[in-house]
This record gives sequence, structure tokens and C-alpha cells, in this order.
Amino acid sequence: MTSLPQPGAKKLGLVIDLDTCVGCQACATNCKEWNTSGHMGPLPDQHPYSAGQEGVWFNRVHSYEAGDGEAGRTVHFPRSCLHCETPACVTVCPTGASYKRAEDGIVLVNTDMCIGCQLCAWACPYGAREFDEDQGVMKKCTLCIDRIYNEEIPEARRVPACVSTCPANARHFGDLGDPDSDVSKLVAERGGFELMPELGYKPVNRYLPPRRAPKVDAGPPKDAGPLPSQITNPLLRWVDKVLSR
Repeated sequence: MTSLPQPGAKKLGLVIDLDTCVGCQACATNCKEWNTSGHMGPLPDQHPYSAGQEGVWFNRVHSYEAGDGEAGRTVHFPRSCLHCETPACVTVCPTGASYKRAEDGIVLVNTDMCIGCQLCAWACPYGAREFDEDQGVMKKCTLCIDRIYNEEIPEARRVPACVSTCPANARHFGDLGDPDSDVSKLVAERGGFELMPELGYKPVNRYLPPRRAPKVDAGPPKDAGPLPSQITNPLLRWVDKVLSR
């Protein structure tokens, strides 16, 4: 089984705003495009035109109806690897193919060592592991390490593909181990939370909860006008009677 490194100070991860995510699937599409041509490629589709997404997708977006009546809303929930501090997918790996980097906390898979036993997929409670049937190995979100450390890319654009393409600015990337980073401040301001903390895997990624919709002030009730009995002008009473038929 694979051991974990000593926790480092740097914890790279994503912060996803469930209030602004519109479920457009741009993150999933750009993730697929980048990683198919990047160092983890290709990401195959066995049945691309079937009802389900049968293939390798590092990022998936699920949509749910939450709440009832006026309090109800559609919530779009992006799901990918959470790069846990104590990932079960790493500790169950019999070959050391799944590992966690000490320098930045990113969880990766060495496909040259992976035997495709899928124990990591069974151990991951978040469903973040993907099995490549073409190559017979496991694959997963890498936070686009071939982008974020690529000095040929302008520094402002060294973010995961999913972050760079989000039209609603619902995805944020940074060091969640630094309390003064922009992502850490955003989590503190919005009450960001980790997914299923009771399991004890300490996921690094955070979700920002949907905001409550503001109540619309309808203002004072509109005047319904005088009752027929209150109309004193005979002509107006006749007109009201005719129009009320």
C-alpha cells in the first residue's frame, strides 16, 4: 500500500461557487479538450452518442432541484477530484501509482505503474476516479499541472483549463493552505465548505453555498377603486354596471 507524505504548507485546489455556476458544461468540455491533447491524453469515449457519458471525464456537472415553492432553485454541482489531505485512493494503491505530492498537495496517478485494479475507484467516496478502458489504467483530475507550472504560458493564465473557461467566474484556483490567498479569503467571506467532512479525508477543494434569493418588496397594496355602491355619479354607475356584465 502507498504511504502519504508529510502535509506541506501549500495546498493547491479549487473553490467552486454554487451560486453562480449555470451548468453550461464549459468546464467539462475544456477539461476534456485540454487533457486529451495534454500529458494525460487521450481521454477516450467508448460510446460518445449514447445517453450517458461513457468515457473519461475529469470534471462532471450534475444538476439538482433544491427546495420547494418560491424557495426552490436549480443547483448545478461540478464534481472532480478534491485532492484530499488524507486520500483513501492513495493509501489503498498496491503499486504506488496513486500518490500525493508533498510540494503542492496535488493527487496524481503514474499511469506507467498503474495496473488498472480500480481499488482507488472503490476507495474514493467522491467518485472522482476514471478508468480508461483503452489503456487499462486509472486517470483523474490533475489540476492541469502541465498548465499551472508551464512558464511558457503567461502567469495570469496559469490556471486549470476548467477555471480559464468558466463564463460565470464560478471556479477559482489558488493556494488554500495560505490564509491570505484570494481563494482562502473567498472561502472565509462566503462560508465555503468541504464535501462530506465527516468521512475524515479532508478534501482541499471548497464549495461556496448558494445565496438566498432576496425577497422582493411588492410595496403597498394597489387601490382596487371604489365599490359600486360608493359611486355617486349616476352616469358612472351606469357605465360600471354595463362594463361589469
